[in-house]
Amino acid sequence: MFELEQTNFIYYVHALIMRVIRAQTIYIPIIPDGISFTYIVVLVNYWDIKMNLYGLVADIGGTNARLALCNLKNGAIEQIETYSARQYAGLESIISHYLAEQNTVVTCACIAIACPISGDWVEMTNHQWAFSISELKQTLGLEKLDVINDFTAVSMAIPMLTEEYKVQLGGGKAVEDKPVAVYGAGTGLGVAHLIKVDKQWISLPGEGGHVDFAANSEEQDAILAVLRRKLGHVSVERILSGSGLVNLYQAITILNHNQPEDLEPETVTQRALDESCQYCHRALSLFCEIMGRFGGNLALNLGTFGGVYIAGGIVPRFLDFFKQSNFLHGFEDKGRFKTLIQQIPVYLITHPQPGLLGSGTYLRQQLSLVD
Repeated sequence: MFELEQTNFIYYVHALIMRVIRAQTIYIPIIPDGISFTYIVVLVNYWDIKMNLYGLVADIGGTNARLALCNLKNGAIEQIETYSARQYAGLESIISHYLAEQNTVVTCACIAIACPISGDWVEMTNHQWAFSISELKQTLGLEKLDVINDFTAVSMAIPMLTEEYKVQLGGGKAVEDKPVAVYGAGTGLGVAHLIKVDKQWISLPGEGGHVDFAANSEEQDAILAVLRRKLGHVSVERILSGSGLVNLYQAITILNHNQPEDLEPETVTQRALDESCQYCHRALSLFCEIMGRFGGNLALNLGTFGGVYIAGGIVPRFLDFFKQSNFLHGFEDKGRFKTLIQQIPVYLITHPQPGLLGSGTYLRQQLSLVD
């Protein structure tokens, strides 16, 4: 038999399969002299099994892009990598880079992205990336590509969460198969609901973070007036996000007849935690209370007795402060419906990658691989 280094041989077959996939055609390849046809069949079968065992999942935000492989049999998320979204020209380049690093081929993928999904053309809200879903699918040589809202993905993670990946902050026991709400502050404010229909979980995505901010005290009225002069329309995302925390700090400082500094969200948080700035401390306190009020609104909207879940990258950074804040008071302060809402459990998601987990669940459900 013609001797060929094993590594080069594998690369040859891998490249051959890639050419077939990308060309979407069948042809008779030229096999190096002496290579056993049996070995070709074995390696082709190996790659076919690997391609069908894993799917690509991605969680694309305004700041970071997280990519991984999902084991389609059991939903396990493997080979997680995080990249700075601003260091790549577009989504295609970052996916191609990841797959090359993993030296793998996939035929299906689910991409969760921080923007509305309403057709073939996708434009991110907090980033300059834009792309055609159909063109991306063709370029990457995929048989199936789902592109979903990032909080659709987070909501789809909830049925997969074990007790170790959530912390209950209040309320009673979750009622099985009842509606769920999920929201979270990060670069923006994501919102989604989840309902059970005919043994399948259906996510109801939306842009709930862009509803009007509802002030609920004289102090909040004054803050709203300051922000309205600055921004015009004041959505709740202008409060409950990284930049929203800065907005709160600046408005509170102005209302106290002082000039606010140009601070980053991390600085506002740190000064609040070490109590070195009273305006930062008040801003973080109000942030927690308003998180509670908004979560309570979501709970009432759909009667989410399956639970309200908090995700996003901000709250876990100051969890102890959050637990001791007026968050739960804000959540339950619903007047005549206080007794009702006190029955609804509210959780903090502690899973490190709920977006990837949920993207995998969504993909597997679309492929009818979820029981």
